Amino acid sequence: MGKKTGFKEFDRQVEAKRPPAERIEHYNEFTEPMKKEELETQGARCMDCGIPFCHSGCPLGNLIPDFNDLVYTGQWKDALARLHSTNNFPEFTGRLCPAPCEEACVMTINQPAITIENIEKNIVEKGFSEGWIKAEPPTERTGKKIAVIGSGPSGLAAAQQLNRAGHLVSVFERDDRIGGLLRYGIPDFKMEKWVIDRRVKIMEEEGVDFNINTEVGVNFPTEDLKRYDAVIICAGATVRRALPIEGADLEGVHQAMDFLPQQNRRNAGDSEDKLGTNLTAKDKNVIVIGGGDTGSDCIGTSIRHGAESVSNFELMGKATTDRPAGQPWPFWPMRLRTSTSHEEGVERFWSISTKKFVGDENGKLKGLVTTEVTVNRENGGFKIEEVPNTEKEWPCELALLALGFTGPETNTMVSDLKLDLDPRGNVKADEKTYMTSVPGVFAAGDVRRGQSLIVWAISEGREAAHQVDRFLMGHSELPQKDAEWDLPRV
Repeated sequence: MGKKTGFKEFDRQVEAKRPPAERIEHYNEFTEPMKKEELETQGARCMDCGIPFCHSGCPLGNLIPDFNDLVYTGQWKDALARLHSTNNFPEFTGRLCPAPCEEACVMTINQPAITIENIEKNIVEKGFSEGWIKAEPPTERTGKKIAVIGSGPSGLAAAQQLNRAGHLVSVFERDDRIGGLLRYGIPDFKMEKWVIDRRVKIMEEEGVDFNINTEVGVNFPTEDLKRYDAVIICAGATVRRALPIEGADLEGVHQAMDFLPQQNRRNAGDSEDKLGTNLTAKDKNVIVIGGGDTGSDCIGTSIRHGAESVSNFELMGKATTDRPAGQPWPFWPMRLRTSTSHEEGVERFWSISTKKFVGDENGKLKGLVTTEVTVNRENGGFKIEEVPNTEKEWPCELALLALGFTGPETNTMVSDLKLDLDPRGNVKADEKTYMTSVPGVFAAGDVRRGQSLIVWAISEGREAAHQVDRFLMGHSELPQKDAEWDLPRV
């Protein structure tokens, strides 16, 4: 695969980023495309490693050495076919995935990994620019009708696969645009939304029926799902983790997922009247509580708003840039990661816990109080202890809670259908068949596995589609990932 000596001859190269001072003036993507020859050289670095551990690091089971080699030899159309054989939406994953495949790359034992994610994005973008990616409706229809609830990556993947099998697929989305968290949870500077629209247009041309502003159990009776031969619930894990401390109800304390979607809607042209409460970071001291991807997205958005200052609090201690001893290659390491938003002007703090929010006489947030903590593993969990005499008050007019999600909403269609839940509060579905406790109703993605990665969502949508097709037809020719390649989940 690649050039046998390529990994010794060529250094890792990724797309350059425009300077922070320039890119914070807009909400567009800001990477600089690489030349075709440069990308082919990067494909050459993929060595003949014998056992491609990148396969096991990828929840989709992408055939990474294959498409790297095809890029190296200039066979881009074949590379696209190989990539699409396992991944419905490389244009999403090539921009948004944290790339566990690269952490599992054999090269990372002592060198920088192959630029798998960047090559993936460029393969699919070349496919679009060359006109290779176009609508391919099924030649025959089965007459079977399937409802897919949710239009995030798992729902879109399931819908595309089942439509390819010839079924009549209807996707129900409660928001006013298709895409789920891809649409309203990911800032445009990470992925512009025409990327979603481009793919949805192709799926519409292939026969997928999209229904927006339609919430099953609210304005679409759950009872009406009986009209369908099968149902797949891909509604995500959207219950936000709260911070139940004093002052949490003050004006100025907001969930990240109230803040981020508003800017995406502005970028899409929605009026301020349609947005409701105007959440802006302009001229404010902003503190983002939570150190994950959502926290990073809040940082980049706040900086673009023109915040006076932006700080980021993380409960856990500062990770190392190297692999922790207990997370050897090829497993996913919890190492220190610096996002593009971190580069744009934020002060980061670790081992810090927020004790209370402080308001003024009008009930508006004016500050918060923290204490330093130590966090140690204990009995399979974490023991958090405050460090004495470390209380500190911080000026803050906007606090954004980026604490993740606890699970799916269960008060509408889930309760209407009387679906069983697992001990974590997710919709319980069989690990192999994806069938819930109700025959004919399936679940995939975050609604089943809990908050996870985009690659897991697409993988689950594809796997569930295979099982639904088999349930309806007695067999399925839709591809199925080989479970033997699975590593512990990221």
